[in-house]
Amino acid sequence: MLSPPEVMRAILLAAILGMALLAAFYLRRREMALSEYLFWGLVIILLPMLGPFLVILARPGKPGKF
Repeated sequence: MLSPPEVMRAILLAAILGMALLAAFYLRRREMALSEYLFWGLVIILLPMLGPFLVILARPGKPGKF
């Protein structure tokens, strides 16, 4: 059986990955140059807890076509 610290680490890792995935899907809907995609993608990855929030709040690029 898993101990409580291992469970908490697994939940934290799942939350971090989930937020990064949501931010990446948000970026996919925006129209930007490749360099901008790379910059904002690095922000998501290098700032694991804060990066996804920064990307969504900054609203980079223009809204994409649906």
